Amino acid sequence: MAQKQPANIVVGLDIGTTKICAIIAEIGDGGLEIIGVGTAPAQGLRRGVVVHIEDCVRSISEAVAKAELMADVKVQAVYAGVAGGHIKSFNSRGVIAVSSQDHEIREHDVKRVIDAAQAIAIPLDREVIHVLPQEYIVDDQDGIKNPVGMSGVRLESEVHIVTGAVTSVQNIVKSVERSGLKVADIVLEPLASSRAVLTEDEEELGVALIDIGGGTTDIGMVIDGALRFSSIIALGGNNVTNDVSIGLRTPTKQAEILKCEHGAAAYELVDAKEMIEVPSVGGRPPRVVPRRQLVDIIEPRMAEIFELVKGEITKSRFVEAFRAGYVITGGASKLPGVCELAERIFGAPVRLARPQPVGGLFDSVDDPAFSTGVGLILYAAEGRAFGEGDLDDGSLFDNIIQRMKNWLKDFF
Repeated sequence: MAQKQPANIVVGLDIGTTKICAIIAEIGDGGLEIIGVGTAPAQGLRRGVVVHIEDCVRSISEAVAKAELMADVKVQAVYAGVAGGHIKSFNSRGVIAVSSQDHEIREHDVKRVIDAAQAIAIPLDREVIHVLPQEYIVDDQDGIKNPVGMSGVRLESEVHIVTGAVTSVQNIVKSVERSGLKVADIVLEPLASSRAVLTEDEEELGVALIDIGGGTTDIGMVIDGALRFSSIIALGGNNVTNDVSIGLRTPTKQAEILKCEHGAAAYELVDAKEMIEVPSVGGRPPRVVPRRQLVDIIEPRMAEIFELVKGEITKSRFVEAFRAGYVITGGASKLPGVCELAERIFGAPVRLARPQPVGGLFDSVDDPAFSTGVGLILYAAEGRAFGEGDLDDGSLFDNIIQRMKNWLKDFF
């Protein structure tokens, strides 16, 4: 019989366009251990946004039920990932004068400078999801991670602010709540993925993370250990599948199978003589076509996605600041030749990444498609270490205000 969710249990819920993934993990003395994994085909979502709540609720319930059965735990609260074209982010700076007479910087000064950085006009139809400190500057000395205890007259902060459309975020929360669960926190998906796949060296040197999902491609640039730039492109693996379906005149489900079993993102990897069988529609007999005909459809669409990513990164002022190259993950990144194609477009080193190992049933999630889900439980575990994630009867958006204060502890 499943038991009530213990305090040391965290649950990540990756609400993707293609699949819903629930991962249950236990925080123990030996670290984080995965004890339950459940997946279900995503219904009612389009490009990371809920378009039919009841279908989405059924998918969430199915995924969570499978994870509960495996873990023998009754899930009550989850950390839900959020993405979609409605996500917008930007950097901001706050400046204050140190208030104490001895000019020693204290925790309340750090809180004040963060408040100053987020004191900007945000449209009423948008909601702040994250306020992520990047660095502090004390009397023109930059690169400071923790200014508490230092002496100074002027304190500045650089922060990364992530916002989302209120209605889109509320629909995600509503779908989870209608499944009988509470949302402990909402987490930007590229932020979660970065927790799961990036190494410390990459985060310090500077790296661009590209998470290619079914409906969206998420971008996150981590430099000097902090998220400096993030963006969401409303294109993903589903667009490739649709192109295959149209180009080869085959049903969408069969196009997905063809893409996964025979697809590639680099033309030169495929033998010109290799043939594949393509199912037809309307009861017509299947056709035999060259495999390169399939790759001729896939490669341009993947190239388009990478070109759009390159364009987004070029817009940022950090385009020359990351020295560790690019890291690609996500379900659509598993096509053979993806790294070769990306290196050709970016002109820089590219690495295909899967989640870094954690304890327990890691074999069940050792796949690029689970990077966001694993990142969500890592994010949740970090929050619990600082006493975050406790739910009350207030709304999630009320809890976000309190959570902003707790984010400062990431640097202490």
